[in-house]
Amino acid sequence: MINNLFSVKNKVIIITGGAGVLGSVMAKGLAQRGAKIALIDLSEARMEEVVSQVRQNHGEAMGLVSDVLSIKKLEQAREKIMEKWSRIDILVNAAGGNMPGATISPEQTFFDLAYEEFQKVQELNLNGTVLPSMVFGEVMSEQKIGSIINISSMAAERAITRVVGYSAAKAAVSNFTKWLAVEVALKFGDSLRVNAIAPGFFIGEQNRKLLLKEDGTLTERGKTIIANTPMKRFGKAEELLGTLIYLCSDASKFITGTIIPIDGGFSAFSGV
Repeated sequence: MINNLFSVKNKVIIITGGAGVLGSVMAKGLAQRGAKIALIDLSEARMEEVVSQVRQNHGEAMGLVSDVLSIKKLEQAREKIMEKWSRIDILVNAAGGNMPGATISPEQTFFDLAYEEFQKVQELNLNGTVLPSMVFGEVMSEQKIGSIINISSMAAERAITRVVGYSAAKAAVSNFTKWLAVEVALKFGDSLRVNAIAPGFFIGEQNRKLLLKEDGTLTERGKTIIANTPMKRFGKAEELLGTLIYLCSDASKFITGTIIPIDGGFSAFSGV
C-alpha cells in the first residue's frame, strides 16, 4: 500500500490554464507519473505544443480550447473528456493572472486604480476557479470521489504592495477553497476533497519586469522579496510538483480545506 501512496497513475486530471508557465509544468510532471491529462486553455497553439511534449515523453494528453468564464464552453469540454475517459478524478484550477490596471505603480495611489481591470482580475481568478469547480466538480459529486486543487498565492496571505486586484482575488480563492471543502465533504462524503497551493514568488511572464532588470539582476522590488525570503531565491515551477502530486494522490486522502504555501519560507519570516 505504501508503494502506491503517491500514485497518480491513470487518474484523469484536468488542468485549466494548462498552456501557461505553471500549468504546462504541472501537465508534463503529472503525465510523467502516468496521469491522463486534459488541458484547457484559450491558446490553441501553446496548448497543442504542451500536448505534443507530453506525448513525445510517452504520456497521454488531450487539449481543449475553452474559456473558464463560460459555463457552456466548459460543459462542452466536460462532454469530450467524459467521452474519452468516462471519469474525472482531479481538477487543477491553474487559470489566472493579473493586469496592469489592477496594479498600483509607485507613482500612483489606490485612487488611480483602473476599476474595470480590477473587476477583470476578480473574474479571471475567482470566477475562473468557481465555474470549472461547478462544471467538473459535478461529475466528482456523482462519482463520490475526486480532488479539486486551486491556486492561491502569498498575495492572499500577506499585504503585498501594488497588486491590489490580484491580492483580493486570490484571498477570495483561498476562502472559496475552504468553503467548498466543507460543503462537498458534508454533502457528498469524505472522498471528495478541495485544497489549494499558495505559491510564493516564481518568475513568470507577467512579473518578470517587476522582479528582474533586462540584464537579469534584481529590481528594487526583487531585492525586497529576496530579503524577506529565507531561502534567498525565487521558486522554480517544477518545485510545485511535489505538493501537487501529494494533493492528487491518496497520500492526502484525509486532508481538505488547506492552503499549502510553497514560498521558500516567505510566509514564516517576520523580516527580523
